[in-house]
Amino acid sequence: MNRDLEMRVFVAVVDAGSFVAASEALRMSKAAVSRHVDALEQRLGARLLHRTTRRLSLTEAGRRFYPGAKAVLADIGEVEAMVSSDTLAPQGRVRVNVPVSFGICHLAPLWGEFLAAAPKVELDISLADRVVDLVEEGFDLAVRIGRLPSSSLVSRRLASTRMRLCAAPEYIERHGAPAAIEALSQHPVLAYSHWSEGDDWRFDGPQGKVAVRTQSRVYTNNGDTCRAIALAGGGILLQPDFMVGSDLKAGRLVELLPQYQAPTLGIYVVYPSRKLLPARVKSLVAFLVKKFSQVNWG
Repeated sequence: MNRDLEMRVFVAVVDAGSFVAASEALRMSKAAVSRHVDALEQRLGARLLHRTTRRLSLTEAGRRFYPGAKAVLADIGEVEAMVSSDTLAPQGRVRVNVPVSFGICHLAPLWGEFLAAAPKVELDISLADRVVDLVEEGFDLAVRIGRLPSSSLVSRRLASTRMRLCAAPEYIERHGAPAAIEALSQHPVLAYSHWSEGDDWRFDGPQGKVAVRTQSRVYTNNGDTCRAIALAGGGILLQPDFMVGSDLKAGRLVELLPQYQAPTLGIYVVYPSRKLLPARVKSLVAFLVKKFSQVNWG
């Protein structure tokens, strides 16, 4: 049953003045036009048209039904046009979820440029390090850092980031640097509580993979807090180079045991579906992919 089509055919018959003229306008056979009108009348339980060999006229029920049907079809056309235009020109609101530190340091400076390029788009940006449910919580896309679990989400890789083991020169002067990776367990570390490996920090070293059970002096769910304490000489941290790359380059932090490589993580933009992706979301994804294509963390 296609109520929309039945109404369209009925309105076309009334507007054209005959079944033959309506069939030509709709590019449909006269028999098909008659069949759709008959189905509509059967469903409504009322005759809408008086048919004779010479003329066509509306019944009382038809006179009541016609203006309402035409208004409904006009509303449908308006809504379809609005949605179709959104697939062509970016417009409307995009709800975005991004990690806190990455969002502040590396995404916040980009939003103004995107808004200038897409003047009809609005951004609703939520900063949180927890993994949100895009569909359940109504987000159009998210930026995520790490190893993506298998899911129905579509992902585009923006960049990579390597975890760096480091400490401030003041810390090294007071406590010394660990001479071997195993000695890391004797030093106070500044732990990011969302780190998937917990207290066991894993590295690829000259002799293969190794894991060290660390002793955390600080637990925090914010990487900037870890960095600030480390810069003050408060302990050793393991943080991505997008956060500490400039500190390492400037000498505010010193990389420890560089022969032991911590994991490299992907930075992704994820969204629920590739099918019929609105232009406003598609344009933001393309913008982020382009901006991070030549990224240098330090």
